[in-house]
Amino acid sequence: MQKLAEICIRRPIFAAMLVLALVVVGAASYFRLGVDRFPAVDLPVISVRTLASGASPEDIEAQVSDEIEAVINTVEGISELRSVSSNGASTVFATFKLERDIDVAADDVRARVQTVLGRLPPGIDPPVVSKFDNDSYPVLTLTLSANRPLRELSELAENLVKVQLEHASGVGEVSVIGGQTRAIQVSLDADRLRAYGKRRRRSRVRGRCHGAAGRQRRRHGSSHAYGRS
Repeated sequence: MQKLAEICIRRPIFAAMLVLALVVVGAASYFRLGVDRFPAVDLPVISVRTLASGASPEDIEAQVSDEIEAVINTVEGISELRSVSSNGASTVFATFKLERDIDVAADDVRARVQTVLGRLPPGIDPPVVSKFDNDSYPVLTLTLSANRPLRELSELAENLVKVQLEHASGVGEVSVIGGQTRAIQVSLDADRLRAYGKRRRRSRVRGRCHGAAGRQRRRHGSSHAYGRS
């Protein structure tokens, strides 16, 4: 180091050229430096997703999210625990400390979730435990809004926007979140159903009577008689 200092003092032009060369090489390397916006990083985040079709967010939070959070909270190494409850879905996120092995933590979470299955409401899908993966995270999110009914917007998103995006080059998967699924509610009137059943039985009896009369007339040789059932 002392020898380099002596050379730079004795030969200032050489020292200036050396510094200039380092600046040029550094600037060229900086502009050619590759940047990965989604690096392959194993983040210490585990999610537990549970689907319950038709349930409201309040019921999901009280009967599903709170129960799962209570058992996951006992896992060692958790730094943050939060949940998102929406229509028909519950997602619980558990963030662990960096020194915690994420594979071992995932196994511990699965074991805790198995203990709460008996306390969850009947008819829901089994909870799915998965590690956070940057590759599966959506790279583009579109929001559809207009002064129209929610059901109409849902049909546009499902039948028009989703189809167009799926045909785009390089798109692997398109999913629609939110909206309103079309449902048909059938209301039955018990009194009218009973009346309809009586009328139908009477028409069947009347048809059998007409059929018997037609067959009886044919036995007597009448060519104009006919029967309908």
